[in-house]
Amino acid sequence: MAAPFEILIARIESLDVDAIVNAANRELMAGAGVDGAIRAAAGPELTKLTNTMSPLGDGEARLTPGFALSARHIIHVAAPIWTLPGEKGAKVAGLARCYQACIEVAGQAGLAAIAFPCLGTGSFGWPRDFACAIAVAACEDALANAPSLKRVVFCCFTEADAAPYRAALA
Repeated sequence: MAAPFEILIARIESLDVDAIVNAANRELMAGAGVDGAIRAAAGPELTKLTNTMSPLGDGEARLTPGFALSARHIIHVAAPIWTLPGEKGAKVAGLARCYQACIEVAGQAGLAAIAFPCLGTGSFGWPRDFACAIAVAACEDALANAPSLKRVVFCCFTEADAAPYRAALA
């Protein structure tokens, strides 16, 4: 496994890192899954803030405070929806851009540690193995432009979720 990558089996909202990534929707409205868990742990201030923000554009990532989380910041990004009609290559590029944008935002803020969920694999329908391979490649590419980042965590809910990351990093 190439440094600075790490795979953890944990709940992302419990991690003590500079930033966790929220698998948000474009409107930044309260949702379920990762978003719901992060909002529940962060407290109502997060939703109050995101309710005032404009929607996310394609490949855009936004930084907010972590509020009641152990993580100091949350980086919000919305993956393309795999199950919607559209050109596969554009969707792949869009998912890669989500990871790259998060690393870019973290680098601009001088952060040292970021944790990602597996973006798009929940209700957005991405096949897990495919999405994990895109995640690893996109993060590897983006790290050259974020020298402050010393730790990139792929946070998985189960060991089965971690297996595709282990394969991609082997």
